[in-house]
Amino acid sequence: MKQFTMSSILMVILLSPSLALMNISDNHPLDGSVGTQIIHVNAFRGMVSIRDNNVLSEWDGSLNYKNALLAAKLFSKMACVLVKMDPTLFPTLDDIRKALGQQDLKQYPSTHGLTYTVLPSRVKNLVQYGVTIKDMCRDVPTYFAHQQKKGTALAIDPDSCFELQLLSFMGLSICGEIPGL
Repeated sequence: MKQFTMSSILMVILLSPSLALMNISDNHPLDGSVGTQIIHVNAFRGMVSIRDNNVLSEWDGSLNYKNALLAAKLFSKMACVLVKMDPTLFPTLDDIRKALGQQDLKQYPSTHGLTYTVLPSRVKNLVQYGVTIKDMCRDVPTYFAHQQKKGTALAIDPDSCFELQLLSFMGLSICGEIPGL
């Protein structure tokens, strides 16, 4: 019994530093706006959760790196939008984790300028995208948005766009009229 207790204590001591690196949570003031972001990184699950309480553009988000999916609940539009994440354009999970740890966001590449257009049909079955997205998007209509390729000029009303900002190195626009609103 003594050996079991000692080995359990030793395992906890050895694993504690590695487990601490898996979950990182931090608050960040937003440049040029009124509000903060609460960001939680769970490297073990491959997830980043964001709570942006900017009074001008409040939103909750989830970046699911295992499924390459971004979900954003846009409070002013009372809708959720799902976006396929292009791994070449989005910062990696490790980039976000390092940025939160170092507080030096200038060294990471900017993704400003990504634009997504909301598709008209609603997502019917949120369960297939996991519990996090199902819970976040519960009780509001959910839509997919398609990335606009650079150089393709569609007539988009700039007033229909919702700007998302993650730290200082990731910004994107979700544009288009959400049906039924």
